[in-house]
Amino acid sequence: MWSPGVDRRKEERMADQSEPLDPSLLPKLEEALFQIRRVIAGQEAMLERVLVCLLAGGHLLIEGVPGLAKTLTIKTTASVLGGSFQRVQFTPDLVPSDLVGTRIFRPDRHEFETELGPVFCNFLLADEINRAPAKVQSALLEVMQERQVTIGHTSHPVPSPFLVLATQNPIESEGTYPLPEAQVDRFMLKVLVDYPTHDEELTVVTRALEPTPTLEPVLSLDELRQLQAQVARVYVDPALVSWVVDVATATRTPATVGLEPVAPYIAFGASPRGPISVVAASRALALLRGRDYVVAADVESLIRDAFRHRIVLSYQALAEEISADRILEAVLAAVPAPQLDLGRRAGAAA
Repeated sequence: MWSPGVDRRKEERMADQSEPLDPSLLPKLEEALFQIRRVIAGQEAMLERVLVCLLAGGHLLIEGVPGLAKTLTIKTTASVLGGSFQRVQFTPDLVPSDLVGTRIFRPDRHEFETELGPVFCNFLLADEINRAPAKVQSALLEVMQERQVTIGHTSHPVPSPFLVLATQNPIESEGTYPLPEAQVDRFMLKVLVDYPTHDEELTVVTRALEPTPTLEPVLSLDELRQLQAQVARVYVDPALVSWVVDVATATRTPATVGLEPVAPYIAFGASPRGPISVVAASRALALLRGRDYVVAADVESLIRDAFRHRIVLSYQALAEEISADRILEAVLAAVPAPQLDLGRRAGAAA
């Protein structure tokens, strides 16, 4: 249900954010999520974050063992939103031109012709991205950041909206290539996907015995672009922004918040893209939950997903099997969320 922000927050909006949000598209967004859930059982966090990245204009990295509906999720999302979908299976023999395209000489016309690759779609699934060599992984850098591909001397924009959803398998290391830090940083969120619960798995198996539901687009790409524009008008309290920056700073210099024992485990802390991603994703999550303002719970539910892949662990952390999530738990305990006054509207109404 749509919930407008409190009066004080509306008064504090910047002039370029003064245009009120249009809640008319939210029922369609909820219907899209309902249609996706007709096919995907469980995995609520993954589904929510796919939509968050879509609304915020970011990309998503999913880590999980095979068979957890990662491919089916993005394929179903593309069907419900009426967008084009491409899947690229990353393998050691893949070359950059297989991904972005190349120029081909046509002897009959005595000229070169540009053949665009599978990245020219709305929803790109980079399956097992860590199985391709670094030069192929790096071919994604420009398109993820600039939303365009340069072939020869010409730049070709990809369709809008554009979402890269990459998957990697955490249990296999042979024949894999670690993602470069520069590419990992391009992903807005990294989600760890676990096995479904007993009830969820029972639903999955039961649905497998029945025909797959036929899905029709319920939210057009134009409407999705309108929702993306509305995300930019969702209000974020400056105290929340300051807190996110404080958390990012603490991952770089943990001693400043009394975490001297944590410092040896961190080679490099979160980059500035970390807090930028948290704020952008939190705005999208607030809109998805029917609000035009961000609360601390939105940020808290996403901050681990936005920071875990941006913390570079030291050799000592790897040797002692200290994960980025453990470091983040310590940092978040040392840098608590601010307390915001969200009850002013209720008090005024009374």
